[in-house]
Amino acid sequence: MSLPEEFLQELKYRNDITEVVSSYVNLKRRGRNMVGLCPFHSEKTPSFNIYSENGSFYCFGCGAGGDVITFVMKIENLDYMEAVRFLAQRAGMTMPDTGYDDSMNRLRTRIYEANREAARFFYGCLNSPEGAEARNYLAGRQLSPKTIVRFGLGYSPKSRYSLCNHLKSKGFKESEIVAANLAFQSKSGKGIYDRFSDRVMFPIIDLRGNVIAFGGRLMGDGKPKYLNTSDTPVFKKSNNLFSLNNAKNSGERTLILCEGYMDVIAVNQAGFQNAVATLGTALTSEQAILMKRYADEVVICYDADEAGQKATARAIEILRNAGIQVRVLTVPDGKDPDEFIKKHGENGSAAFKNLLEKSKNDMDYRLAKLKSSFNLETTQGRVSYLNGAIKMIAALDNPVEKDIYLSGLSEEMGVEKNALLEQIKRVSRSKAGEIRREEMKKLRSEMSGMGDKINPEHAKYPRGVKAEESLIAYLVHSPDKLDFVLKRITPDDFVTTFNKKLFEYFRDKIKGGYGILTGISADFTPEESGKIFGIISKYNSMAATTEAAAEYINAIIEEKLKTKMNDLSTAEDTDIMDYLKNLREKKN
Repeated sequence: MSLPEEFLQELKYRNDITEVVSSYVNLKRRGRNMVGLCPFHSEKTPSFNIYSENGSFYCFGCGAGGDVITFVMKIENLDYMEAVRFLAQRAGMTMPDTGYDDSMNRLRTRIYEANREAARFFYGCLNSPEGAEARNYLAGRQLSPKTIVRFGLGYSPKSRYSLCNHLKSKGFKESEIVAANLAFQSKSGKGIYDRFSDRVMFPIIDLRGNVIAFGGRLMGDGKPKYLNTSDTPVFKKSNNLFSLNNAKNSGERTLILCEGYMDVIAVNQAGFQNAVATLGTALTSEQAILMKRYADEVVICYDADEAGQKATARAIEILRNAGIQVRVLTVPDGKDPDEFIKKHGENGSAAFKNLLEKSKNDMDYRLAKLKSSFNLETTQGRVSYLNGAIKMIAALDNPVEKDIYLSGLSEEMGVEKNALLEQIKRVSRSKAGEIRREEMKKLRSEMSGMGDKINPEHAKYPRGVKAEESLIAYLVHSPDKLDFVLKRITPDDFVTTFNKKLFEYFRDKIKGGYGILTGISADFTPEESGKIFGIISKYNSMAATTEAAAEYINAIIEEKLKTKMNDLSTAEDTDIMDYLKNLREKKN
């Protein structure tokens, strides 16, 4: 049994989509709609639209779309029922008692509970006789008892059955423990054993305070040095950051991006609570978008070794594409932040603060790195540096910033600014041409339907799909015209299966007197919802007249007849006669 229609309508009424989205995205009015930078992909020009009149959103950049429930599902990484509960709690509503299958939600709840109990277990083991070595290790890393408690650090015993036995004694099923990735199934299929053994444990906590995963570090020289929870129903490493739950409450709109758990903890202990780290992977665009919600500026504080510098270069591009200002903190003598702070003892906090204040913006950092790559005493070295610097400056969006760097380069290298400006223009024209070609390639792909994963028949029937989508959008915007449409076309006239399903869905909603968009987030996947609201949004400004609808219908029927006529050798006489009759009618 699904949730009552009346409850969902009330839920959406009390959770105005503009209000909900504005708590995550900075929105500005554009005509009747609200627009902002999409929270689901990196972009510099707003393509994310809120349609208050029908309570929906759609991004023309990445295709994400849906209602307020879909938005919460995507932004908070929740399933459907969790998102409904989230919104119900926000609005002070009581969830109805239904027979809705929420088995996945129950599993996620059990995983949260298992992780929380595991964190308690690891912390207890750290403070037991068995945890002496781990306590000594943390003391050697100069972590205070207060810091250990603040981050909930722990220890996983050497036995490969300690945690499993503990969790089973607390009532957890083996399947739940394995689903949380706290244990592995034995090869024989009989019993389970602990994933983490003889490691210092770092709980990973989400923004709502749930323990969602763990990182475990060996104290010796074995491999892997770090072992992290794999993706589970409550955790996806590319979408989360270590200690963001602490950093978001720091009161600053700046984040310090470190390379690992220990760096974050050391920086935090030194008084900088706005430090975060990725979770055993390189920085992802999803993590950059997440940081954008809590920061306008990110200071990259990676290790000074070659690997750290390569990671810095990659992170700069990802963060800039997310619309975040970037600075780069370089730790001297090739040390990491943890080592640097320790080296300065009682003055560690002040020394690190000094590094922060002296950190360069990403452009200065990249130009300095580029400059160090060439011998400027030679003509070839100077030319190579200038060409590389011009490409970097040409890529800047802000014209004032571009002019300042161009003037500085001219003065630094003793080259006329006008000469550099001409080169900038050539590079910019070339880049603009590349962008246009990419846009045309994308447009052709969209028009041909080659990239349509939701409606795979799109590429085969591009003209038919355009007419089908137009008619569906017309029906959504003009549900009172259902009888007019049904007198002229049936679902079987549609040439693509997905659009036929949509047409039947909206037909039944209108006939039943239900809210036409109320149940989409429950009845379709988030990807399908995005496709549906994309159809509605793209055809929002099209003619909503019966004449236009008749044209869509005629185009669909014509496409359907064409499919029947593809093989004349096997076509029925009646099909041929119907086709010819239809063509005569269109000519008259």
